[in-house]
Amino acid sequence: MTEIDDIKEYLKENLSEKRYNHSLGVADEAVRLAERYGADKLKAYIAGLVHDCAKEIKNDEAKKLLKEKYSVTIDMVMMNTHKLLHGPLGACMIQDLFDINDIEIIDAVKYHTTAKASMNLLTKIIYIADYIEPNRDFEGVDDLRKIAYEDIDEAIMVGVDWTISELIEKNSMFHPDTVHARNFLLFQKANL
Repeated sequence: MTEIDDIKEYLKENLSEKRYNHSLGVADEAVRLAERYGADKLKAYIAGLVHDCAKEIKNDEAKKLLKEKYSVTIDMVMMNTHKLLHGPLGACMIQDLFDINDIEIIDAVKYHTTAKASMNLLTKIIYIADYIEPNRDFEGVDDLRKIAYEDIDEAIMVGVDWTISELIEKNSMFHPDTVHARNFLLFQKANL
């Protein structure tokens, strides 16, 4: 794996200052959540750091890279929702650019925007850390931060609900993985 300082240098050169600072914020938040829930802190830091490495790649270029360079088939929703492409593309790029082959880190990067059913702990941590990192400032974020340290599954449910509500309000598509994540969490909660 590439050294963390080299990863940071790449990100600093290839992301806007705001996106780079967000990535650092997610990495630090992920470590705090990892401490709280007993996950690997180094993996959490690395996954948080690289989660948005593909975020600022233009839509057409992202589609081309996924199809031609990484041979990844993207579904109709992802094809038509640029905001979602950077997860799967980032998962490919971290393997290619940084020699990160840890399946938990790859999974966390791939699903940090959509979530999915049966998320492992690291994927849950990166999903919610992306929502609550210190640079985030939106109505309800402080409540979500509190929930995240009490019950990570409940925090993910709140985040998924917000995402779905926002997309419905905008008359936008939402990814089936997001629906599957919500349904899985509800099923899990009902069957405890």
